[in-house]
Amino acid sequence: MIETALIAFTTLFATVGPQDVAVLFAALTARNTAAERRTIALKGTLIGAGILFFFAFFGDTLLGLLGIGLPALRTAGGILLLLIAIDLVFARQSGGTSTTSEENEEAAARPDISVFPLATPLIAGPGSIGAVVLLIAHSEGDHMQYLAVLIAIAAILLLTFLLMLAAVQIQKFLGVTGVHVVSRIVGVLLAALAVQFIFDGLAASGLFS
Repeated sequence: MIETALIAFTTLFATVGPQDVAVLFAALTARNTAAERRTIALKGTLIGAGILFFFAFFGDTLLGLLGIGLPALRTAGGILLLLIAIDLVFARQSGGTSTTSEENEEAAARPDISVFPLATPLIAGPGSIGAVVLLIAHSEGDHMQYLAVLIAIAAILLLTFLLMLAAVQIQKFLGVTGVHVVSRIVGVLLAALAVQFIFDGLAASGLFS
């Protein structure tokens, strides 16, 4: 259970990127009061939580309706996570974990950014949603592993919320270089996990038996 929780936490830390969310949150709420920032952060986190837990509870059913098997999900999810990991290592913006420049411009004009772009795609984006579905499917019905993934999701959401509350201080302390260093370290770990998911998916597919 502990191993599953650590894998889930590391994967979600990389795909959600709490430190990146905090930096973007600080930039997008620079004109808001402290009370307004707390309200926006809480609302965005709760909406993002709703999206992620929806896919945690019903993602497997959705895959069944679409006729997608676990080997295919592991392989495709591993490839998606590997692409995100490569972007993290080279400190490039990825559509799977962050917003585009056009989305940032649109968000800057919004008085309330809690739904867009905070809840989605920053907290619950394509990368994090895919990671949640993949991690839940990887538990293969083991209730303890399933619980470990849910705990990891909750922990990442709580960490993201707390970092947003301290966003200004974190931005001053880490700076751009510090954020990139953290992202690169996590990116290397995510790349290894992604390759393992791909190997597991190919092995389970029976293509090479």
